[in-house]
Amino acid sequence: MLLLVTDTSGRNGSVALARARADSSEVELIEALALEGGNFSALLVPQIATLLAKHGFSRKDIGAFIVVAGPGSFTGLRVGLAAIKALAEILQKPVVPVSLLEVVALAAQTTSKAESRVLAALDAGRGDLYVGDYDVEGKNSHLVREELLPKNEFLSKMRAMPREAIAVTPDESLAASARDAAIAIALVALPDAARIARLGWRRLQAGETVSPEQLDANYIRRTDAEIFAKPSPGLAPPS
Repeated sequence: MLLLVTDTSGRNGSVALARARADSSEVELIEALALEGGNFSALLVPQIATLLAKHGFSRKDIGAFIVVAGPGSFTGLRVGLAAIKALAEILQKPVVPVSLLEVVALAAQTTSKAESRVLAALDAGRGDLYVGDYDVEGKNSHLVREELLPKNEFLSKMRAMPREAIAVTPDESLAASARDAAIAIALVALPDAARIARLGWRRLQAGETVSPEQLDANYIRRTDAEIFAKPSPGLAPPS
């Protein structure tokens, strides 16, 4: 099956083609192209067309869409998800949303092969972190909670976790801060198209898909509009 894999959650993004077989959990990455941040709306669809044509495919050959649904940039996620919604609707193909935090959490496989409690952390800007709390066993993971935390609260949470828990991040600055606070945290590689594709393929094999109408962004952080919105007239402010 041909998989189209997209990530527009960060400052820069990617679009990739991958090939998977029904009898295997492995995925072959055919090619990935980088997307320059700030230009996703102009680049994403043309780069998809370029990738397909380069490798002798048409959009009708796409068997499923794997898309990073968050957390990350509000604008980037909206643009990326809107393009995938449209293509999946036209082609009537399944969509697999993937959490970038889960991709990071599964990188803990390189630090421990046993069942583990894993905290995955990504820089969210403004002194905050996106934090995913997962139970991980081999290639499988179970979400406990995803949340937005100030960096100091994340470090406090790590101190309170069981000794066998593992923390992972691709953020060198956060890893350094944790080490300075005498908190163990593993530095892992940034999520890439290959790892996103592998997680998405396993989700697809398990039937964990959504329709184009159901595809939604997982921002975790509220938008500024939501934070600073004034209460509607006649409604009492929340207590």
